[in-house]
Amino acid sequence: MSIFTIGFLVFIFGGILFLIESFKVSITWGVACFLIAPVILVFTVIYWDVAKKPFLIQLAGFCIMFFAVS
Repeated sequence: MSIFTIGFLVFIFGGILFLIESFKVSITWGVACFLIAPVILVFTVIYWDVAKKPFLIQLAGFCIMFFAVS
């Protein structure tokens, strides 16, 4: 398995955790985050305590993918 693939899987895992956390806050936030991408940024700012872990996991996955390509 390539390093890029590992980074991609970590990124996807963070995204799934993000959706789970947004649905825990409310169904409206969960559906909005699932359907409208910019809402994720708003959710992250408003609910930083809840969204911190998934955000950092996605950031780690992105960094792994970035360094695998460069």
